[in-house]
Amino acid sequence: MTMPRPGSAFLLAQIGAHAAARFADRIGELGVVPSDVGLLRMIATRPGRSQQSLSEEMGVVPSRVVALIDSLERKGLVERRRNPSDRRHYELHLTEAGSHVMTEMRRLGMAHENDICAALDDKQRVQLKELLEAIAAQQGLTPGVHPGYR
Repeated sequence: MTMPRPGSAFLLAQIGAHAAARFADRIGELGVVPSDVGLLRMIATRPGRSQQSLSEEMGVVPSRVVALIDSLERKGLVERRRNPSDRRHYELHLTEAGSHVMTEMRRLGMAHENDICAALDDKQRVQLKELLEAIAAQQGLTPGVHPGYR
């Protein structure tokens, strides 16, 4: 009796778990974890954004974002600045160290992408990305936000 071949959902989960573990290993040298990287990217793309806006975009309770930002602040990667128009709120900005981590992340991210997708040619990589984007959209996932924050 032959075992049935795994389905697409299993393969997505298998490759996703493998890719996530490899990514965590790669970025460990920078002193960050994958959840740090996602937040740093979100702050880097919109400097001065509020913790509330992060909470809304990520779909998590504000207290979760506060704890995540506290961790980044302790690592010296993010700073909270008082909002000049509303002193009750803070704006989030990358520090110089945070900007350096993001620069290194781009390099490591490209190496990771090339490693994980090494079996595919350029056309196949584009096709795979488009297929995965279609699945993510159909499943209602927020583009660029990992559901692991929840």
